[in-house]
Amino acid sequence: MIDTSLRRAAGSLFGLAYGDALGKPTEFLTVAEIVHRYGPAGPRELAGHPALVTDDTQMALAVGWALHDAPALTPEAVEPLLRQRFLDWAASPENNRAPGMTCLRACAELGRGVRWQEATVAGSKGCGANMRVTPVGLLDVDVDTLAGLSQLQAGLTHGHPTGLAASELTAYAVWLLCAGAALADLPRLLADRARDQRRVYRADWLGDLWQRPGVETPEDFIARGWDECLAVLGRLDAALADPDDGGDPCRHTGEGWIAEEALATALFCAVRHADDPVAALARGATTAGDSDSIAALAGAFVGAALGMPAWPDAWSARIEYADQLHALARAWD
Repeated sequence: MIDTSLRRAAGSLFGLAYGDALGKPTEFLTVAEIVHRYGPAGPRELAGHPALVTDDTQMALAVGWALHDAPALTPEAVEPLLRQRFLDWAASPENNRAPGMTCLRACAELGRGVRWQEATVAGSKGCGANMRVTPVGLLDVDVDTLAGLSQLQAGLTHGHPTGLAASELTAYAVWLLCAGAALADLPRLLADRARDQRRVYRADWLGDLWQRPGVETPEDFIARGWDECLAVLGRLDAALADPDDGGDPCRHTGEGWIAEEALATALFCAVRHADDPVAALARGATTAGDSDSIAALAGAFVGAALGMPAWPDAWSARIEYADQLHALARAWD
């Protein structure tokens, strides 16, 4: 049962949006340019009224509302709702925040009514698979349902096994934190999960997605994803074992454009700054990589761990889509 005393769902959803907003203007800047603009601590104040977010938050809301509206948390019930929410996002005039090409390509096929296993971009493991999965981790569900939902929502657009595995680990991290796990324990807990699930293919959720040239079994297909996640979690462990020099976390765990690196680099920021939530966001936004996605996931993790009190009180009235974030949070807190 999710602990609701700290409003962890609100903390995680708003944390994601805050990180996204802080990373939005820094995404395509070098670290030197970010430091010149914001100082060595990086961006620590929301800008604008409202403070605008990117497609990361927009798509997380799409997933959140699909789950909220689902009559049952089964693949048959959830897939059509995810499809429609993604199509609504793709057609929205607010979809003008440098959306990912993988999501747009897959949505174009989904809009033609193609089976999602054929509409997906089979070779993509971009971080669009897990930048939007946080709402799954906020549900009061068993771990198998969490795994299936995480992989299904990823698979509609990103068909690579690493996108599936990294999405499950991202949601699992949020789920564990909501249940009271410590941020410092996450790398170990996620590696244990990856090893345990290495050859578990969830056919009831994924169908025949695994069928690709050169892939002999569904277990071989999914194992590749878990192995790539384990590799980057190993790099994360090594980085956390060394003293923190305060530099770009992407040097250790990758620039975050791909799913497993976005997860690991966000975890680095969250673990390193567990005692200063805004610093975790600023660290994620001060990178040479996909700063908005890294900061967004770091915010989702810290917010799930510490709840809504982690964030400055005034921010919730200034962030874009605050009404939707509040509505979803009320449903799950």
